[in-house]
Amino acid sequence: MATTVNKAFEEFMKESVNLDSGVVSAARKSRDNLLDNISELSEEDGFFTLCSDFNEHFGSFARRTKCRELDDIDLMIGISGNGATYNGSDPWDNIRIYVSSKDSAQNDCSRDDGTLNSTKVLNKFKKALEGVREYSRSELHRNGEAVVLNLISKDWSFDIVPCFKTAVDDNGNEYYLIPNGSGNWKKTDPRKDREYVSSVNQEKSGRALELIRLAKKWNRDTNVTTIPSYLLETLVVYFCESCSDELSPCIDYRFRDALKYINNNIGVAVYDMKGIQGNINYLSLSDRMAIANKAYDDYQKAISAINYETTQKDMESSISKWGEIFGSDFPEYD
Repeated sequence: MATTVNKAFEEFMKESVNLDSGVVSAARKSRDNLLDNISELSEEDGFFTLCSDFNEHFGSFARRTKCRELDDIDLMIGISGNGATYNGSDPWDNIRIYVSSKDSAQNDCSRDDGTLNSTKVLNKFKKALEGVREYSRSELHRNGEAVVLNLISKDWSFDIVPCFKTAVDDNGNEYYLIPNGSGNWKKTDPRKDREYVSSVNQEKSGRALELIRLAKKWNRDTNVTTIPSYLLETLVVYFCESCSDELSPCIDYRFRDALKYINNNIGVAVYDMKGIQGNINYLSLSDRMAIANKAYDDYQKAISAINYETTQKDMESSISKWGEIFGSDFPEYD
């Protein structure tokens, strides 16, 4: 219950959008415990030589852009190459890794042509993780790019992604190679995503992260056709970056303008923040149109809500209009 729009948004962000601080603390502790447990796998006969120096926290939890409820945490687990090589001329999303003759675990997961089968690597991780303490079961992710590790007593799971780290190439770039879901590997670099989001957030006085979380809440709960999380995050980051002036301290104003940006840009190519993948907007034409229409309709509602608040001084009507945009979780007027 709230008597002003500001109070309504404060309550909404605290109770329905931002992750609970206690949950975040517990999740980080759980994550660190898991990393300690995984490090012990390297001591088992026949398992990969793990390289914790390039373990990586990635995904929206690592970038602080995940909204409630916390459902998964992404971890990349470094594997030592031990002399393995990769074909630098392969497409970014279909890399072949050639196993090291001196690495028994790699050879266990190799094909007849000497390339490393990422699906076999994932299955080797899955089998090893089944014995890790405090976890109920492990299974391959539906996209074939991770092992999902479920906890016994927590609401979130871990997506475990084995990875190799490349040497610096002739252009000064280095990459992480992770499973591509089809047996080979693909390039990524979550550090660049984190740095990009953090940089824009700092440039915009710390007002980007909560806007991303709010947009994800809107996307997940009120849209018939949803925008993939990373695509939506990228759009909101680019919106913030496109604003030559400071972002408004009022999150309702920021969200109104972000809706207009989504409406204008969901129909075109959107390039990833890492500069690796290229266009990440794989939505069909019909999905793009549905999202654009939804963003436009809610943009018009946001204009009305702000008009009720600022011009007519009608807080009840304004809060009600925001409730039409965000659904039943948005506080009612009291």
